[in-house]
Amino acid sequence: MHSINPMVVDLSRFQFALTALYHFMFVPLTLGLTFFLAAIETVYVVTGKQVYKDMAQFWGKLFGINFAIGVATGITMEFEFGTNWSMYSHFFGDMFGTPLAIEGLMAFFMESTFVGLMFFGWDRLSRQAHLAVTFLVALGSNLSALWILVANAAMNVPQGAHFDPDTMRMQSDSIVQVIFNPDAQAKFVHTSVAGYVTAAMFVMGISAFYILQGRNKEFAARSFRMAAIFGIISTVAVITLGDVLGRLDYEHQPTKIAAIEGLWENSHPPYEPWLAFAIPDDEKQKNHLEVGIPFVLSPLVTHSFDTTIIGMKELQTQAEPRITSGIQALVALHHYDQTHSATALAEFRAHEADMGFGFLAMKHAPGQDVAAITEDQMQSVVDATKPDILPNVFVTFWSFRIMVVLSLWFFLLFALGAYVSLKNRLNRNHLLLKLCLWSIPLPILATEFGWITAEAGRQPWTVFNFLPTYLSASSHGVSYMVFSLAGFALLYSIFIAAELFLMFKFARLGPEHDAHHAQSASVHVVPDDVFVTGMGD
Repeated sequence: MHSINPMVVDLSRFQFALTALYHFMFVPLTLGLTFFLAAIETVYVVTGKQVYKDMAQFWGKLFGINFAIGVATGITMEFEFGTNWSMYSHFFGDMFGTPLAIEGLMAFFMESTFVGLMFFGWDRLSRQAHLAVTFLVALGSNLSALWILVANAAMNVPQGAHFDPDTMRMQSDSIVQVIFNPDAQAKFVHTSVAGYVTAAMFVMGISAFYILQGRNKEFAARSFRMAAIFGIISTVAVITLGDVLGRLDYEHQPTKIAAIEGLWENSHPPYEPWLAFAIPDDEKQKNHLEVGIPFVLSPLVTHSFDTTIIGMKELQTQAEPRITSGIQALVALHHYDQTHSATALAEFRAHEADMGFGFLAMKHAPGQDVAAITEDQMQSVVDATKPDILPNVFVTFWSFRIMVVLSLWFFLLFALGAYVSLKNRLNRNHLLLKLCLWSIPLPILATEFGWITAEAGRQPWTVFNFLPTYLSASSHGVSYMVFSLAGFALLYSIFIAAELFLMFKFARLGPEHDAHHAQSASVHVVPDDVFVTGMGD
């Protein structure tokens, strides 16, 4: 393992976080709008009412803008694994590369092909055929997300692979285990449904804008009602599936769940409160200004009233023997690399499960060489390594709570919106309409904080319990990282500016703009009829 400048690691992390968060601004809306469009078009095919076709075409135009810029921001991320995370790519490429390649096929072949048919096939395909194409776009978009989350789940809950000491790589054993990783399935559904919430709020907010302006009343009222009902169902699902993810984190990533709950000491069921507010202090390993709800934490996390949740201090104590064992694993691995002796291999296999904790300890070893640790130095190295097993508690704790509060806000808005819409009282509830309009960006913010919770909570690992983040980066210079970071920030800011400009432009023009141009086009297509009509008059 090579030594990397800590500043380069931090800049690599910041650059990837920046590009991922930029890209993820577009993904949820794309995922959600596809199935919303499919639902609208289904109603059009069943009822034959023109207003539903107008709805599908108008919201489809906004989907197209978002889809195009989302694809553009996502392409560069795949190259970052090779340029900025070469050690990670070498160590975990066999596991990560396959689902990433399949995602590329899904995104650039299946999605792109059917997106073209969806936009340009309205007058060339039958209603039923066009509806099938729209559903295929929705399926392709969501399957694309599935493969990304399969790759991500392999990093969070590695399974279906083993470490090969001859190649220093994780070798795939079972693609079936990788695909059907429980973490992947739960994250896929949770992320997709979060996209449906985003789309519902987007449609409901823009529809509220039209109602406030007294424009496109039938179009806006129908869009608002469908979005509100779509949003209620999606919000309930996203909260329920979030609970499933929390249970998986409790089983597989106890440090993440302890950080999310701000739990430094072991819990005391059933009284232990769920902390609604606290200021975690990572350095002192304590919380300030705690405000909690008693009797909630244990059933929320463990689904029982009498199960103790291990706190972060105890988790550090439990990690102590694993750190010692991991150091022994790396010493044996180095010996095996030099001699290829069966004895060294057997020694490595005995401690292999703790190898990742040995990698964590390298940072505190003399010259980052664990073989140089003396017996007298061992305990001090172990003690210095123990806090490293924890993520940034403040970031993980608060990103989770922001996501939860926003989710509850969405449920309230959707419920009120659906009730008022079904009672045909939208015109009399201007405050609700304004709240819907102002809330358009909030689901995107919620999904960003959800992603931060998941990824910050996984730290200090890129591959949980196997490969630390500080060893995963490429050995670039600081100047290179600063230059590339500035370039990406500028490029992605331009993308966002283009997205906002186009979205604002076409949302303000509204569906009547499309109807006007369609009417103008039909007039220009048959000029003879116009002249004949004029002469007859």
